[in-house]
Amino acid sequence: MNFHKNKPDMGGRQGNAGAEGSVEQTAARSSRGSGVMDMTQGKPVQLMLAFMIPMLIGNVFQQLYSMVDSMIVGRFVGADALAAVGATGSLNWMFFSLCNGLGNGVGLMGGLGFVFARPVLALLKTPDDIIDMSAGYMQIMCVGVIAVALYNCISAILRGLGDSRTPLYFLIVASVLNVALDLLFVRTFHWGVAGAGVATIISQLLSGIGSLLFSLRRNPLFRLTREAFLPDRNIIWKAVRIGVPMAAQSSLIAFSCVILQSVVNSFGSTVVAAFTATSRIEQLVQQPYQSLSMSISTFTGQNIGARKEDRVQQGVWKSFAMMLVFSCAMIPVMQFGGKAIVGLFVEDDAVIALGAHALRLTSLFYLPLGVIYVFRGLLNGAGDAAFSLINGVTECAGRILFPKPLTLIPQVGVWGIWLGTAFTWTLVAAVTYIRFRTGAWRPDRTHRRGTISGQEAC
Repeated sequence: MNFHKNKPDMGGRQGNAGAEGSVEQTAARSSRGSGVMDMTQGKPVQLMLAFMIPMLIGNVFQQLYSMVDSMIVGRFVGADALAAVGATGSLNWMFFSLCNGLGNGVGLMGGLGFVFARPVLALLKTPDDIIDMSAGYMQIMCVGVIAVALYNCISAILRGLGDSRTPLYFLIVASVLNVALDLLFVRTFHWGVAGAGVATIISQLLSGIGSLLFSLRRNPLFRLTREAFLPDRNIIWKAVRIGVPMAAQSSLIAFSCVILQSVVNSFGSTVVAAFTATSRIEQLVQQPYQSLSMSISTFTGQNIGARKEDRVQQGVWKSFAMMLVFSCAMIPVMQFGGKAIVGLFVEDDAVIALGAHALRLTSLFYLPLGVIYVFRGLLNGAGDAAFSLINGVTECAGRILFPKPLTLIPQVGVWGIWLGTAFTWTLVAAVTYIRFRTGAWRPDRTHRRGTISGQEAC
């Protein structure tokens, strides 16, 4: 499971032109030597690609945490072990989403997750043949919640400042370490799914500590003075107003995935294993979309802060074109190569057959999936906090309302699980695009709501 939480970059500075110029000059001076990118000047496509590519590499490496765990567990332990890891994914995500929202409640949520892991998994109809392994894996991940939260926090701050390289360097090292530890704990020591969990936590902890120490030394914005710790009512209010809807969005989506997982579990461990494999593959497919979205978000936040709405419009449609090319390229890959890709995770023929057909179904809906990320990036970057909640509710409703009824249709059956996801993408894409067309994100409206720019937000 990828526990990385994306922090949007908010747009819309207030004040007169002189004040804005002073803020921008100060930010520019602070940016020299700190890796911060100015996206208010230059060609939008080149700027977004320069920001996106290091982030994409980092996101792909971050996906290696879950993909390598799944591959090594699936191939060296078996399909049931792959299913056991997958059965905990949505629950782990929900706990980590709540931790991100609660901040100081990270330890509390980790403790609750550890204690109630097995009862909750039983409530979700986790098959009896994998529930013991699933509970053990989830408890290990809950113990390591602080390690994951540390890296997520530091990397989100750095990316909000336009520095997508520093998190990448430490993530690459941690990903390589994770692969080595996975092989050591699972293949050599025969620790099973527990070994995969321990490897992930150790790798995340080292990545978080390394990025924090490096940032304290190299980035002047991390060197806080005593005055910086004094409460600022204005900053606190802005953080709450923007952060609470974002946390609610993530938690709602995670909750809907938990409901979906219960539907998947009801079909047995073979379907759970296939669903786990396809989920890992689709998480990897979504990384270019996600990186593009974060690039658009930063681009939008900085240009709205500089009052350059024309550049925002130009950037979003060029981003749409890039998304369209990638979506069209990935469809034939999944249509003709799905069987081989699923085979990387497991050797069970039944699981491979299910997963390959599922990928052929969902790949037909990659275009609406891309639409979500393009316009979500703009709306988040513009500081449209209300959209975060709208988006979360819509996705939650789709994941809850579509899969179960679809699986009850005799001609659809188990494929309703994956069709439900595809229909949810389509629904959310429509709502996201409509929100964009309403113009609620435009500066004249976001200024009245008191939004802030990406650099001010950090």
